[in-house]
Amino acid sequence: MTVQPDDPSAPWFEPGVFAVVPGIYRIPLPLHDELRAVNVYAIEDGGGFTLIDSGQVMAEARGQLESSLKQLGAGLPDVRQFLVTHAHRDHYTQAVAVRREFGTRVSLGAGERPSLAAAADPAVPAYREQLADLRRNGAAELADQILPLLADETVPHTAWEQPDTWLEPGALLPVGQRRLNARATPGHTRGHLVYFEHRDRLLFAGDHILPHITPSIGLEPATVASPLGDYLGSLRDVRTLPDARLLPAHGPVAASSHARIDELLIHHDTRLQAIAAAIERGARTALDVSQALLWTRRDRPFRTLAPFHQMLAVTETVYHLRLLATQGRLTCGEHDGVIRYAPIVG
Repeated sequence: MTVQPDDPSAPWFEPGVFAVVPGIYRIPLPLHDELRAVNVYAIEDGGGFTLIDSGQVMAEARGQLESSLKQLGAGLPDVRQFLVTHAHRDHYTQAVAVRREFGTRVSLGAGERPSLAAAADPAVPAYREQLADLRRNGAAELADQILPLLADETVPHTAWEQPDTWLEPGALLPVGQRRLNARATPGHTRGHLVYFEHRDRLLFAGDHILPHITPSIGLEPATVASPLGDYLGSLRDVRTLPDARLLPAHGPVAASSHARIDELLIHHDTRLQAIAAAIERGARTALDVSQALLWTRRDRPFRTLAPFHQMLAVTETVYHLRLLATQGRLTCGEHDGVIRYAPIVG
C-alpha cells in the first residue's frame, strides 16, 4: 500500500495514508464503535512528524498507526509531538501510551484540566455527571438501566496522564515550515481546541465540526453550565476565520468550514424550536422531550436507540432546554427532585 491522494468520495474510514496537501497526511485509525474510525493527521516536521490527535489506545489502532507511518518512511520514534484537540479516549489515550515508550511530547488545551483530573481520579465514577443529569431530568429508570453497561465504555484511570504542555487559546505553534493557531472551541468538551493553518487554509477541527453528524455536547467528567451555549459561540467564533478546508476527526475532508458551520447553526436553531414546541404541546421533562423527538441522521424514534445513546439524547436535550430557559423562552423549576419546564405564560 502506498500514499494516495485524499478522495472525499471514497469511504473515509478505510485504512491507509492519504495526502491532503504536500506534507500533510490523513491516517484513519480504527475504533470499536459506530464512529468506525478517527482521523489522525501527520504533518511533516523537521525530519519527523507532528500528529494532530493520536487515536485510542488499543492494539488495532497501534498497529495501523505503525503501518501508516512506515508508508511515510517513519516510525513511532519519529513522532516529535502530539497536538491533541481534546481529552476523549479516541483522541488522547494512544498519545499517552506512545509517550511512555518514546518520550514523545503531548500537548492539550488548558481548558481540559478539570476533566482530565476527574478522569484520572479513581474516586470519580465514569459518567457521574451524566447519570446525575438523567435522574434530575426524569430519566432515573434509564440511569439504573445504563449503570451496569458503562463498564464497556470506561477507560482505566491510568490512561489519563497529564500532558507535557497545557496549550493556552491563541497559541501559535511552529510545525516544520508551518504555523498552527490553537483556537479555543468549548462545547464538545470544555477545553476543545481546533488548529488553524493559514498557508493552505486548513482547519484541523477535531470533533468541533464534523461533516456528516452533529458532535455530542458536554460529554465529559467535569461539565459546565451551558455547553450548548459555549458550542454555538465557538461555531460563530471559528466562522470569523477565513474559510478553510475542513479536516475533521470523523468523516471525510470537506471543502468549506464555513458551509458546515452554517449547517450546524441552522440545525441547532431548528432543534431549539422543536424542543420549545414539544414543551408547548405538554412535555415537561427532558425525558418527555427526548421521547417526542427523532434522533440521528436516520430520524430514529427515541425508543429504538441503545441505552447509551438514549443517555446522550437526554443529556443533549437537557442542554437545549437550559439554553431556552436562559434565553427566557421557557420557565423551569424543580419538583420532587426532577427539573420541569413550562412555556412562558402571557
